[in-house]
Amino acid sequence: MQAIELLTTRSSMPRLIEPGPNAAQFQLLQRAAARAPDHMALMPYRFVVYKADARQRLGAIFRRAAEAKGLSDEACLQASQLPLRAPMVIVCLLDYQPHDKVPRDEQFASAACATLLMQQASFAQNLGAIWRTGWFAEDPQVLREIGGKSDDAIVGFLYVGTPAVPTPIKPDKDVAEKFSDG
Repeated sequence: MQAIELLTTRSSMPRLIEPGPNAAQFQLLQRAAARAPDHMALMPYRFVVYKADARQRLGAIFRRAAEAKGLSDEACLQASQLPLRAPMVIVCLLDYQPHDKVPRDEQFASAACATLLMQQASFAQNLGAIWRTGWFAEDPQVLREIGGKSDDAIVGFLYVGTPAVPTPIKPDKDVAEKFSDG
């Protein structure tokens, strides 16, 4: 896939099946993440990878958070099944590092860029990916159980696998009005 096509046709792939990324493909995802903008070379991100049976551990984390929130038994069961929607789930974390020249928002942006680069690297290798958030990404219990510190944040859950159907390409958006001369 050519770079311009990749950048201008990016769409999420919500239906993912086996196989997930192989070792070489996963290494390219890692290399892509390392190219994110990174003021002062802090690498303010960390990734926790759940694949195969480990996805059930992530599901258990989601279930405990849903139970703590007082959700119905059905919603708690559904929460436990969410990580099984793809062969690999990468939890993308802001690994915040206090720094006088790099504010927290900039570090979060760097972690978000690393996540997008992994998603784009997935598409470039004919894999599918979808970046999900939802209340799980905001839940302090989920953050803690994944191994995040209180100053960290979950940027998102990157689900990666083989597209079950052709990736739906969304229509172009007219963004011209979002730009103005200074």
